Amino acid sequence: MSSEATRVILNNYVPTGYLKESDFGVEKIKAPTRDQLKENQVLIRPLYYSVDPYQRGRITGTMGSYVPSYNVGQSLSNSLVGTVVASTSDKFKEGDIALHVDGKWESEFIVDAKELTRPQLKTKVDPIDFVGVLSMPSYTAYYGTIVIGKPKAGETMLVSSASGAVGQMAVQLAKARGLKVVAVAGSEDKVEYVKSLGADVAFNYNTCGDYTEAIKKAAPEGIDIYFENVGGPFLDAVLANINPHGRIIVCGAITQYNISSPDQAYGVKNFTNILIQKVTVRGFIIFDYYNTQEQTDFFNEVSQLYKEGKIQYKVDVTEGLDNAPRALLNLYEGKNFGKTILKP
Repeated sequence: MSSEATRVILNNYVPTGYLKESDFGVEKIKAPTRDQLKENQVLIRPLYYSVDPYQRGRITGTMGSYVPSYNVGQSLSNSLVGTVVASTSDKFKEGDIALHVDGKWESEFIVDAKELTRPQLKTKVDPIDFVGVLSMPSYTAYYGTIVIGKPKAGETMLVSSASGAVGQMAVQLAKARGLKVVAVAGSEDKVEYVKSLGADVAFNYNTCGDYTEAIKKAAPEGIDIYFENVGGPFLDAVLANINPHGRIIVCGAITQYNISSPDQAYGVKNFTNILIQKVTVRGFIIFDYYNTQEQTDFFNEVSQLYKEGKIQYKVDVTEGLDNAPRALLNLYEGKNFGKTILKP
């Protein structure tokens, strides 16, 4: 075991605007040892870390968000899968695979056993799948599409950021339930990818021209369900094409995450269509639905479909904690392709 560990820290808060690599630091610290373990603790070595859009809100330094801000000078954290190096808990033994919903971005660290879970699946999967096809974003897609969207065969669902961590799963779950799916992505290779997932129609939002007309062309019958990941003028265009009793699943608004001042925030112009078309708009935070029957259903259904080859899932893996800042920046700059994962 190395006498040094590596960790990724936040150098300063960035309330608005785009992040820079200098906003983060990568440093060496003394590695923890098994003799430092107290009762019911685990020494864990992360295998893969999840990198997700919501982390931008943890870098602003503002209070009152649904997740706490990171602390300047301290390690970043997010969901991860790791292997147990040592344990004083009867729930974990050396070599076990363990999941942490908010584990430190450190090459090794000590954690209370109660903060970890052991995966209980009917289908065997690889460790990377817990931050990939079975990760928080995939569960977000499942909960949003199935529980909130209440899809009915024959309806039309539009998915923005369709090649991303959430979008690619939403596309496939909707197709599995007999919906027509319109997928929107930011490059031609991403458009081709979502078509390969089964999207009936797909277009590039960077080259399609007027959003309202592009949606109308893709779905002249109108939109019944919209899986919202981007916000801004694209949401307005969807509202111009929404059907009566449509459902809008508000998962994210990535176009608004890096605005540099409040007056740059986009104001929705077609808001009254929510009233006129009797639209249901619901936001949700997936952490509220952990350890529920829906999460168990998600794990079992998606792991089985993945094993059978009925679901694909593209990941974008960055190797090395030294490259963690770049992995985050690539995500916010749209340079990733698929679910972003960091491998130490």
